[in-house]
Amino acid sequence: MSRVAVVTGGIGGLGTAMCKALAEQGRQPVAVDYNGLKPEVVEKWKADRAAEGLNIPVYLADVTDFASCAETCKKIEAEVGPIEILVNNAGITRDAMFHKMSPEQWDQVIKTNLYSVFNMTKQVYEGMTARGWGRIVNISSVNGLKGQAGQTNYSATKAAIYGFNKALSQECIKKGVTVNSISPGYIGTDMVRAIREDVLQKIIGTIPAGRLGEPSEIARTVAFLVAEDAGFITGEDITVNGGIYFH
Repeated sequence: MSRVAVVTGGIGGLGTAMCKALAEQGRQPVAVDYNGLKPEVVEKWKADRAAEGLNIPVYLADVTDFASCAETCKKIEAEVGPIEILVNNAGITRDAMFHKMSPEQWDQVIKTNLYSVFNMTKQVYEGMTARGWGRIVNISSVNGLKGQAGQTNYSATKAAIYGFNKALSQECIKKGVTVNSISPGYIGTDMVRAIREDVLQKIIGTIPAGRLGEPSEIARTVAFLVAEDAGFITGEDITVNGGIYFH
């Protein structure tokens, strides 16, 4: 069924894989990304997808701003269709040990990683519940589960997602809307693979699976959670981390 599926952070490494997996599932993916992106970056991404036979619209928004999210979702629904699947994937890091962390580093991560979940979900929630069907997937992190030195801001936002899932899922499951999350471990995006080789090998050495995860493995988990027959799974988190942490 060609349900409209919005992916925030949609043209990044994970977002791209998610858009592809959703298209393969028969959805109509829509990528939402940072409104400061250069037009040539967006056009190249769209051209690359077109070369793969995919028509994926891109909309630019400031996910930290409620009004920007409202305007963008309204535009998507007018031009593409009702948003029935939302993947809150947008996220940033501004790492620093706590004694050196600035208020700006704290605020930027909290607003991008956590405010965005409220800002985007709020725009689509009532439509989903009114139609009696919806899927919300929030991308958390293994570091929201176990914590990570130098990431008190990031870990706090990712841990907060679990509480959001558990609370909101209780409000909307009777209306056919599920709310779940995925907690990736170390995934082989371009950003991670750009880490200095000796450092990267040390990271891989801590992963029982002996390798980085692939973006497609996160994307397939998204597709699983938004499937038509996944309506009995809600308020849950799926860890995809190669055995680095269990909960």
